[in-house]
Amino acid sequence: MPDATRRILVCCLGLIAALWAVGAVAAEPLRHFVQSLPIWAGVALGARKSALSKWVALPLFAFWLFLMGCIWLFLLGWARIVSGAFSPAEIALTVAIGAVCLAGIVSCLRFKTTTRAPAAIMAVVLSAALQCGALAASLMPAIARR
Repeated sequence: MPDATRRILVCCLGLIAALWAVGAVAAEPLRHFVQSLPIWAGVALGARKSALSKWVALPLFAFWLFLMGCIWLFLLGWARIVSGAFSPAEIALTVAIGAVCLAGIVSCLRFKTTTRAPAAIMAVVLSAALQCGALAASLMPAIARR
């Protein structure tokens, strides 16, 4: 179990670092800091070697991989789920975020836990809700413009 939680912890830290790097490149550090807040739960649980780290981190990795996929589809001109102007550095960071998320998802799926279904479901739902809320909060003018 310690190896699995360590991999999840490392992937969570990698995701946070990549999001902060995007914030620095895009000159929107507060926005990306807010977006990264829910991921710290995965870091904390991974550091404690908790089996719940899998259930908290998995929806976070899936959320960010989905978002990066939407950006890639936009950049390829295949879909307009998201829009915007992306610098080459930001595009490179979307690839880094996607890679970290894929590694995190694989680590989570390989991690066999004895967590009971109600606890796992609650962790997944709460984690996903917090990440959606953090993204919504980061788009508010008071945060997005700083």
